[in-house]
This record gives sequence, C-alpha cells and structure tokens, in this order.
Amino acid sequence: MTAPEPSGAELEAAASDAGPTAAAPPVASIAQASNAQAAPPVSPERLLRARQARRITAALFVSQSLGSAGSIAAATVAAIVGAELSGMTSLAGLPAAVVQVGTALGALFWSRRSDVMGRRGALTAALLTGAVGAALSLAGVASGSFALVLVALFVTGSGTSAVQLGRFVAAEVNPRARRARAIATVVLGGTVGSVLGPVLVAPTGELAASLGWSEIAGPYLATGVGYLLTAGLLFAALRPEPRRLGDAIALEERGAVAEAPARSLRQLLLDPAVRTAVGSVVTAHMVMVGLMQMTSLHMHHLEHPLSNVALVFSSHTFGMYAFSTLTGWLTDRWGRRPVLGLGAVMLVASCLLAPLSPRLLPVALALFLLGLGWNLCYVAGSALLSDSLTPAEKGRMQGFNDLLVGGAAAAATLVGGVIMAQAGYGVMGLVGAVVSAPLLLVVARLPKAGSTAAAAR
Repeated sequence: MTAPEPSGAELEAAASDAGPTAAAPPVASIAQASNAQAAPPVSPERLLRARQARRITAALFVSQSLGSAGSIAAATVAAIVGAELSGMTSLAGLPAAVVQVGTALGALFWSRRSDVMGRRGALTAALLTGAVGAALSLAGVASGSFALVLVALFVTGSGTSAVQLGRFVAAEVNPRARRARAIATVVLGGTVGSVLGPVLVAPTGELAASLGWSEIAGPYLATGVGYLLTAGLLFAALRPEPRRLGDAIALEERGAVAEAPARSLRQLLLDPAVRTAVGSVVTAHMVMVGLMQMTSLHMHHLEHPLSNVALVFSSHTFGMYAFSTLTGWLTDRWGRRPVLGLGAVMLVASCLLAPLSPRLLPVALALFLLGLGWNLCYVAGSALLSDSLTPAEKGRMQGFNDLLVGGAAAAATLVGGVIMAQAGYGVMGLVGAVVSAPLLLVVARLPKAGSTAAAAR
C-alpha cells in the first residue's frame, strides 16, 4: 500500500517547522520559476512529527484551560481564606505561599520523574495528586481547620506544577523556529481559565453555602474537578511519548554534530542565556504573584464585593494569557531579548500604577498590565531556556527553574502579607517595582546570540 500524498497544508506546516532553510521561495514569474531549483521534498517522518506536535500542543492548550480555571478560582479567595481562618492579616499570604512551595517542589519532583515515567505518565500522576489535595482543601476550609488547609494546599500544588510544566512539553515537540509560538499556544489556554475561573467563584461559593459551609470553600471544588479532567485528557492525548519526539527533533537540528555531554547544574547556571531565562521568569512570577495575591485582600479591606474582586482577577488573568499568540509570534520574530525587556517595563509600570486609586477600573487596569508583563517574560524566558538546553538537560533544569519560580512566589506572598499588615498596599506596589527594575539591566546584558532570531541570522 502506498502512503497517502501529503496535503498542501501539511507540506506548508512541515516547511515552516523546518525553519528558515526550509522556507518556501518567494513567488516568481513563470519564466523565473521554470529556471528555479525545485525545493527539496519534505520527508514523511517530518510530516508525521508535525501532525503529532500539533495534536499534542492542542491537547496541552485544553489542559491549560481546564487546569488554570480550577487553580485561578482557588487563588481568587486564597488571601481571604488565610486571613479569616488564621484570624491574622499578616498570615493572609500563607495559603498562597504554601501552594507555591507545593508547586515548586512538585515541579522539581515530577520533571525528574518524567525522565523515568515519560512526560505523559508524570503529568497525569501529578494532576491526580493535585486533585486529592483540592478535595482535602475543600474539607479543611469547610471545617475551619487552617492546619488541614495548609497541608492540603501543599499537595494541591502538585497539580499546578503539572499545568505549568506543560509549556516545556510543547516546546520539546516543536522545532526551534516555532518553539515560542508553541509555548504561547499552551499559555493561551489560560485565557479560558482567566474567564472561567473567577466566574466559578460565586456559584461554587453558593453551593458550599447551601451545604452549610463557608462560601470560600466552594472554589476548591472547581480546582479538583479541573485537575481530574486535565489528567484524563493528557493520559489520552500525549501519544506518542513527547520525549521521543523531542529526541528526534534535537537529532535533526543537531545534524552531524555530536551531542555535547549534559552539563551539571552549576555549569548550566554559568551560561548567560540560561541565567537570564531563569532570572526573568522567576522575577516576573514572583512580582506578579505577590501583588496579585494582596490585591484581593486590599479590595476586601476597601469593602469591594466579591464580584468586584473576581472582575479584577478576570482582568489580570486576561492580561496573563489572552495575548499569548502575539507574544509567541513576537518572540520568534524579534528574538527573546526584546520581548523580555518589554515585559520588564510593563511589570515596573503596573506595580507603580496599582496603588494609585482605590476605584475598581484603575485597579483592574493595573492588574491587567501586571498580567501582560508577566506573559511577555514567561513566554520569552521559557523559550530562551528551552533553546539553551540539550534533551538530556531539560528535565533537570526545567524542573529546577520551576522550583525557583515557586519558591520565589511563595516568599513573595509571605512577605506580601507582612508588608500589607505593616505598611499597606502602596508600599507593596513600590517594592514590586524595585524588584522588577533590575530585569532591564539583566536583559540588556544578554548577548544577541542568546535569541533564536539572532542566531538564525
């Protein structure tokens, strides 16, 4: 039996995946076309990988939508849970900090396990673990047990780590020339979560209240269901094993050059591109989470209704995810460095704007810009990190990156609670701007060769 002839769309996608050397020639006249050298045929293996990569990336997009909807619903009430169950405003950031610690350690653990279990098995197991944690969180809030809530939220972080690690799986199954767009496609799934997550807060809260529980217990039900659905999707859809696709792409891009031995963690952190990528993602996430978590408590103190808090979170998460496609395109087109710089500028501006007015719309605008600045740094930084690693280095370094991301965010929420209690929201914004500003210097010092676009030139 002969193989079916590739369609025009498949040939175009495979040519695009191959990067600049496989790009189609410009349209020429009939006479010029007759003399032009024919483009080399696209191999069936490359066509198959392109189809598989698109399917896996699409599944990761849906998983990001479902998983982020659940986690955002819980994040909307996290500071309120901390303040009410502990009875201390200074501990308002503790629940979110515990989730971040669980996410950080979960990222390190499950990324390393993915080298043994495969990406599919590790992400599925992490999400199921997170669903168990969400069920325990619901029970803890409903019963008023702050200790149980903290333990449960630590476990819940495992599911959040799986959702976040999905971007690296998308990067792994796509070639360098399309890597940032693949990451951005997965991150774009958070747009659905940014809309659906806050919307779930009120109805799940009403459901919890109808059962005689506190209404702030309801969002944890959404978290558990979201993680369960995501686990089922990834178990079914991540076929073939993404790591196998990544190995094939790395071999093709490397060509006849032998793969260098895997570097130690210390050696990796001495690489300017790796250091800039990690520093950008960690700083952006730390500043974003710290200010975001304290904004709900700030609005609660100003007696904004829960619906207003949900609206601000929707605006913020819309900024985090909705423009991901554009961010990915710009990152592949301009290079990693310019997009990282633009993200740093937006982070500084949003932190300075957030405390200026207590009214709903100015706060919503500032949080939108905070989310957009995070998106620029997150997509471009993740792409730069993936560019800088060999297949043998990815599991260890990407897990370590997300360990630092979670740890920094946990510290930000803890410190944020103390700052809120002692100095107020205005100082919180100022601290965020001061922490973000050095990113501009770090990114400026990155050699141009650190960006994919520059390397391609």
